[in-house]
Amino acid sequence: MDYMKPEQVVEQMVQAGENKANLSVKDMLIRGFLGGAILAFATTLAFTATSQTNIGLAGALVFPVGFVIIILLGLELVTGSFALIPLAVLRRRTTVSRMLRQFAWVILGHLIGSIAYAALFYAAVTNFGHASNAIVQTIIKTAETKTNGYAALGTDGLLAVFIKAILCNWMVTLGAVMAMTSQSTAGKIIAMWLPILTFFAQGFEHAVVNMFVIPAGMLYGANVSFSGWWLWNQIPVLLGNFVGGVLFTGMMLYFTHSKSKSSAKETAVQPEQIAFDGKVLKHN
Repeated sequence: MDYMKPEQVVEQMVQAGENKANLSVKDMLIRGFLGGAILAFATTLAFTATSQTNIGLAGALVFPVGFVIIILLGLELVTGSFALIPLAVLRRRTTVSRMLRQFAWVILGHLIGSIAYAALFYAAVTNFGHASNAIVQTIIKTAETKTNGYAALGTDGLLAVFIKAILCNWMVTLGAVMAMTSQSTAGKIIAMWLPILTFFAQGFEHAVVNMFVIPAGMLYGANVSFSGWWLWNQIPVLLGNFVGGVLFTGMMLYFTHSKSKSSAKETAVQPEQIAFDGKVLKHN
């Protein structure tokens, strides 16, 4: 009985996009900081699981814990917003300028949170540089692969990272949307776990994960320049994540499941039902 129909989910997507666009700068920074740091926690957990088992899929199985925490606590993940806020713009519930403002402040929060965790993680696992750690070496190698590896391929590298980013956020935004298909906590967790596992297991490119891995690798000694980070990874990945989220999740679900305004009111969830970002739904 806790299953939400696709038409109701689309209405939640629009409302969630409007709510996110209307957040204060303080809330965007705090929630973005926590979202970046928690996803960084999940990344080092995944690397640890892979290192301990020598099975890559083990890391993918545990990585979604970070996404679950972010969604259930109503924190911000800009890659999820890529599928939601454009729908609110389409419905004229917010503006393009407010959408871009939200993206910018949340990305800044992600960067601060990710780098803060990177510094704390290094101090914790190396005893302030007095001990070696396999995960630190994994992060260094991953940072170099995600930048110098693509740079070595030139234009083909840029195209490859862009397409990997599209495929990644197609799944990540599906995770955010799948959480809306259930009203129970357990149902939300199970539903969102599936697409997140799918993207991580295949090595696709996620902008917020990379906001931790690459600067962390640079802090730990990776041979990566600031320009190399942004040119060969962060910018094309952000663009690819946006395309994957807005096109393959946001717009496609909207155009196949969105009903007319009057019909949407009939199928909309009641005000007491809670959207995945913790906001009470209100329908115009």
